[in-house]
Amino acid sequence: MEQDNSCIIRHFNHYCTLTDDEKQLLSSLEESPTEIKSGALLWEMGSPANEFCTLRSGWAYSYRHLENGDRQILEVFLPGDIIGLREFAFSQRLENVRMITDGVICHFPHKRMLDIFRQSLPLTSVMFAIGSRQQALLTERLVNLARRSARQKMAHFLHEMYLRLRQTNKDISGQFRLPLSQEQLADILGLSPVHVSRTFSALSEDGLVFRDRHHLSIPDLEALATEGEFDDCYLTDNVRPLLND
Repeated sequence: MEQDNSCIIRHFNHYCTLTDDEKQLLSSLEESPTEIKSGALLWEMGSPANEFCTLRSGWAYSYRHLENGDRQILEVFLPGDIIGLREFAFSQRLENVRMITDGVICHFPHKRMLDIFRQSLPLTSVMFAIGSRQQALLTERLVNLARRSARQKMAHFLHEMYLRLRQTNKDISGQFRLPLSQEQLADILGLSPVHVSRTFSALSEDGLVFRDRHHLSIPDLEALATEGEFDDCYLTDNVRPLLND
């Protein structure tokens, strides 16, 4: 595919300036694309973990089922994300992964990552930074679940998703598509679907978020950040100055 259209290259460009050779290495991770439908299962917890996949387009999520049948969504993956990084050191999958929307994924074996490590120190560093960031996202998700009110949870999550999308799509300006059902939002935030609906209504009444099906409008990002007690430190990396010296 054309490098300028590569989601993973745009994702890595956020962390450092890439050479043509490094862009070619990343492009190799998007070979043999597979179209996949909304709701399709990428892999199940406990299955062999011997490959990653890049999300060329579409959204996906990882989750665990609890003993009582409830589901906890752990992470939401966006175009350009690498899925399965946390399982690099494990022989089995630690979580289930399912598509949220139709999309395109590209599988590549763990050994392919070692080729990148051997050939490019900057890409190795960015891989480490991405793994660290995924861990920071999970940590913030834990705090959100355990210590914030429903309004704070929703405001915090929506602001986070906006910033994540904007890092690879600078055209976003206060409006974006959030293709998550109320049930999925409930399983991300530890709320009931009814509570999710009521919280959206309350935020809308206060002029903080307006929702039209899967389309969101945030008229005042600073006000939403204040509502969610949002601190973007876990999304603000410092790898680029180090790698561009």
